[in-house]
Amino acid sequence: MAASTLPIFSSPFLFPLKTQKSFKPPKPLTITCSSQEPRKPSKSPQRPTSRNRKRAPYGTSRRSILKKTFTQEQVKFTAAVSADPHVGIIGGGMAGLLCALSLEKRGVKSTVFDTGMHGLGGRMGTRVIDPRQLIFDHAAQFFTVSDSRFAELVDYWLEKGLVRQWKGLVGQLELGGQFVPLPSSPPRFIGANGMRPLADSLLSEASMVNIERPCWISKLEPFNGMWYLSENGKPRGQFDAIVIAHNGKCANRLLASSGLPLIARQMKRLELSSIWALLAAFEHPLPMGDSKVTFEGAFVKGVDSVSWMANNSMKLLGSQSDGPHCWTFFSTAAYGKQNKVPQENIPTQTAEKVTTSMLEGVEAALGLSKGSLPRPIYSRVQGAALPTNTPDIQCIFDPHGRAGICGDWLLGSNLESAALSGMALGNHIADYLQSDGSCPEEFAVGLEKEFQAIEGHDIGQFAVAEIPATSPKIQDDCMTV
Repeated sequence: MAASTLPIFSSPFLFPLKTQKSFKPPKPLTITCSSQEPRKPSKSPQRPTSRNRKRAPYGTSRRSILKKTFTQEQVKFTAAVSADPHVGIIGGGMAGLLCALSLEKRGVKSTVFDTGMHGLGGRMGTRVIDPRQLIFDHAAQFFTVSDSRFAELVDYWLEKGLVRQWKGLVGQLELGGQFVPLPSSPPRFIGANGMRPLADSLLSEASMVNIERPCWISKLEPFNGMWYLSENGKPRGQFDAIVIAHNGKCANRLLASSGLPLIARQMKRLELSSIWALLAAFEHPLPMGDSKVTFEGAFVKGVDSVSWMANNSMKLLGSQSDGPHCWTFFSTAAYGKQNKVPQENIPTQTAEKVTTSMLEGVEAALGLSKGSLPRPIYSRVQGAALPTNTPDIQCIFDPHGRAGICGDWLLGSNLESAALSGMALGNHIADYLQSDGSCPEEFAVGLEKEFQAIEGHDIGQFAVAEIPATSPKIQDDCMTV
């Protein structure tokens, strides 16, 4: 792939979306937000207050969220968009960041809110453990390119030294230690210093994007033609339009009483699988059993508790690595489902059980006798979730509520899908903001789109890699978790 001399986004990235049939918001359930609000707060006309809102008769359980989602009133903005519009983007993963960059290319400023304590990126996570400089790509392991628009962006990243091709040996590892290499085509790419540094570098040249992190937006409120965002009661700004660039139960809870039932309904249709990620560092290289091949990454077959393993030290540091060997292991979706617990507070007993079980799975995959795998000098388990269904559309946008969704799950389950979705929504919102607003229905996208199952590996869905016919076919050659 030749390095491109074009800027971050050339015109091919700013492509128009095909509009779908106009949607009809629920007629009996509509809140009109115009420049003349019929009921104003008694003290602060600038933002909504709890005094002029009715308290919901239900709590925040899953059943409550479902009830709110399907009974909430539809917001319908009628006030003109401000002369200098500002978009609030909730989520700083690949989709949210490229949405912000696409908006900037069109002259629209934005603020990205992200919960990351250590950096941006979402699933583009890299963990560094001091003082021994242990390093793990603990979420997205690598990515491939199949779309010309994404290819141009990756060319720019290559030119800037943000990414490089992963030329290490990657293949399929059968139970017992049989390793079958995967072809090197299509090329696999990784962040030059890990996935998270790539995410943190994406906005290095941006001038119209503000970052707020760590910040957990907990409430969306429409008032006077604007969206007011808050974090546990603390105001976080007002915006002409909003973007939801994350998913799962937090996004569902946020949308449950937002006044966006069509957006909320589509988000609720998303189904996620759960897997475990085990980060483990070993003082010496892992024994390869009967296989004498030293690989850097492998899809594991025939083991209940492990579906992927990668040597981060070799992948990211190569021959420069003379310290501990840092491995990332992912479980199967079935194992993740069987051992699912709330990720906010993983019980110690569960963490120990999962660690032991996955390390035993590694032994079996490598063809080692039980108990012969060296004890790791560092280990940590954490959970992850991947989409299992998709509406197969680049983005979702509600023009009446001036709100949209972007994310990899709208197209599949990989970094390329996330990038394309973010760019699509950013461009679409820019088109909407620059229109006169006389026909908002023309900008409705994806609000009625049905979902379909995603076919792929337990840990991602990407370009197909062909391997010799004597071995089972692998659906994927990269992953996002």
